[in-house]
Amino acid sequence: MSLRWAYNTNGLSSHRLDDALALLADHGYAGVALTLDVAHHDPFAPDLARRTAALAERLRDLGLASVVETGARFLLDPRRKHHPTLVSADASDRARRIDFLRLCVDVAADLGSEAVSFWAGVLAEGLDPDEAWKHLVHGVASVAGHARWRDVPVAVEPEPGMLVDDLDDWSELQGEVPDITLALDTGHCIVSGRWEPADAVRAFAPHLGAVAVEDMPRGVHDHRTPGEGDMDLPAVVTALRDVGHRGLVSLELSRDSHRADRLVPEAIATLRAMEGVDE
Repeated sequence: MSLRWAYNTNGLSSHRLDDALALLADHGYAGVALTLDVAHHDPFAPDLARRTAALAERLRDLGLASVVETGARFLLDPRRKHHPTLVSADASDRARRIDFLRLCVDVAADLGSEAVSFWAGVLAEGLDPDEAWKHLVHGVASVAGHARWRDVPVAVEPEPGMLVDDLDDWSELQGEVPDITLALDTGHCIVSGRWEPADAVRAFAPHLGAVAVEDMPRGVHDHRTPGEGDMDLPAVVTALRDVGHRGLVSLELSRDSHRADRLVPEAIATLRAMEGVDE
């Protein structure tokens, strides 16, 4: 079984979305991790339903599956990166993030996407961690309930430095909101937490809703192309194959859009070589 490789559009920000999708299809990717953003299917621009229907048709024509990503930096606030979050101090800010995530679920449902991925957010300054956790559980439960109604899996991603920082935090959250799946970025495992990447794949295989496998230096949250960090990527690839993972496996290289023309073909060639698949 060959893994189903995908590429995150946040690493194609210098490409028009249609050009980015064609590039991925031409190089044999099975899908796209679509980060809804100001330049790539802005969910707040006019005619969202019509644009989403057209995008769904384009994805079908290209043979690309999709997952929807929600980590756009300045989509909700042009002056504050990743603001607001599910753990912002102000209730109206948290509500804005919840509404946005529910809208992303709607887009994913209309696209036929395999999952929607999102994170918790950084603990707001001065906010009690226990209080923030209650806000988080409320927000995640609201999004998960809407996703259940739309029949879209939602995957919460542990992010270094956020309230859900590692896989143990995710397990605690999943104990309170059982409907969620795991968005596992294997590189994050060597940045924080006690799980090695390949071990994490095997231990959490039944819960995987979305997977990303870009490389990282140990202890440093810096997304890098395969082979440029310290992660044992061949071991991760082997683990994903061993557990029979059938979902998309994405690369998220958001700081490398300036060289996407080279990285898109080079990355999939490297990954296929690791799993022993010919071009």
